[in-house]
Amino acid sequence: MAEMSRFWDRLADKYAAQPIADEDAYQHKLEVTRSHFSPQSQVLEFGCGTGSTAVLHAPFVNHIHAIDFSARMIEICTKKAADAGVSNVSFERADITTLDVADQTYDVVMGMSILHLLKDRQAVIARVFDLLKPGGVFISSTACLSDNVGFLKPIAPLGKAIGLLPQLNFMSRTELRQSLLDAGFGVETDWQPGDDKSKAVFMVARKPG
Repeated sequence: MAEMSRFWDRLADKYAAQPIADEDAYQHKLEVTRSHFSPQSQVLEFGCGTGSTAVLHAPFVNHIHAIDFSARMIEICTKKAADAGVSNVSFERADITTLDVADQTYDVVMGMSILHLLKDRQAVIARVFDLLKPGGVFISSTACLSDNVGFLKPIAPLGKAIGLLPQLNFMSRTELRQSLLDAGFGVETDWQPGDDKSKAVFMVARKPG
C-alpha cells in the first residue's frame, strides 16, 4: 500500500482539481447507483479518490465507509465532507484486501475507477463478494484497457518502475464480466456510454440472496 500511496499522493491535488470528463455519463451512474440504495444502506467505497462520489451519495444511505490507498486523497476527502456538512461518511486510508471488517457487512460496495489499478482484481472481487450481504450489489466503473490501449501493456511495467505510471491491470470488457461471474456474482448492468471503448464500463453485479 505504501508504494501505491506515494504515487497517488503526488497526483492527489491535481486529480482533485480535474473536471469530470463526461458529466452525462457520471450523472447516469449516480442515478443507477442510487436505485440500489435505501435509507438503511450500509455502503463501502474502495478507491474513493477525493471523495466526491461518496459525498454526493451520502444523503441517500445510512452510512458510507470510504477507503483509499492514498493518505493525501483521504485528507482531501475529509475536508470535502466537512465543508459539505456531511457526517455519515467515514474516510480511512486502507486496503480492501486487509480491511478489518466482518463478512456480510455491506448492502452495497462501490469500486469506481479502481479495478484497472489493482494487481489482482480477482482477489479483490472475491473480497467484495465476501463483504456483501446476500442480495447485495457491487457497483463498478472500470477502464477496460485491453479494449482501448492494449498496446501499452508491454511498456506498463517500465512506466511503473520509473514512477510515470501506476499499477495497471489490463483487461477487456468481456474479461471483467467473466471475473464477476467467476466470483459468484450475477451481472445485472453492463453499460458503456455509446459503446465507446475509450469510456469506462459501468457494471452492477449482485450477490445471490
